Amino acid sequence: MQQIYPGLSIIDLGLYLEKEKILVFSDFHFGYEEAMARSGVLIPRYQFKDTEERLEKIFEKIGEKLNAIVITGDLKHEFGTINRQEWRDVNAILNLFNKYTNKIILLKGNHDPLLPSIVKRKGLTIKNTYGIKKILMMHGDILPTKEVKQDVIIIGHEHPAISLSDGITTEKVKSFIIGKWNGKTIIVLPSFNIITEGTNVVSDKLLSPFLTDIQNFEAYAIPEFDKVMYFGKIKDLHLKIKGFQY
Repeated sequence: MQQIYPGLSIIDLGLYLEKEKILVFSDFHFGYEEAMARSGVLIPRYQFKDTEERLEKIFEKIGEKLNAIVITGDLKHEFGTINRQEWRDVNAILNLFNKYTNKIILLKGNHDPLLPSIVKRKGLTIKNTYGIKKILMMHGDILPTKEVKQDVIIIGHEHPAISLSDGITTEKVKSFIIGKWNGKTIIVLPSFNIITEGTNVVSDKLLSPFLTDIQNFEAYAIPEFDKVMYFGKIKDLHLKIKGFQY
């Protein structure tokens, strides 16, 4: 684990609130493979197995029962329908979470309008935002309608990543980014979707309205399980990753 902010540590693709014993994930997009198949793109159905194994490693590393698990949106992928894979995988992953906590909080993302139709179980809450002490969590696709009183905002939605190159090949790597929005510290979680890497925050068009000062955000790349690499500010990344190898 590597601390990204006092009391908040990166543990693989999750963020751990150490004192509160809360683990935060974002953007699983279960059902992605079936959605792609319907559009004519065939993807091997390995995401759930790999996701489950990676989560088990995270829970094993923490080594204690959690007070809560929070998903900051887009647990499922389809917007206006529920495919068979979503029914199966969403409920299976919630069963896994229930082995490690009695409290699951699902924050609604832009892909989640039909989520309440899938998940109905004891100990599970679906909300738009979730605040605890000085931390506010939300999906990140829209700005808050009320003044944010907390010091830290945790979001998903953007699927941040950075591209690493050795001059011959280039690989996009999932990343956490941290910066400022309206005087608040904002932490953007990477997607837990194993198939897709995400948005290259150095060069791609950004999605979240929170990321107005992206050049001054700092990036923490996750090239493999539980390995964290700090790359400094995004505005300096084009200098630092040229010729980089890992």
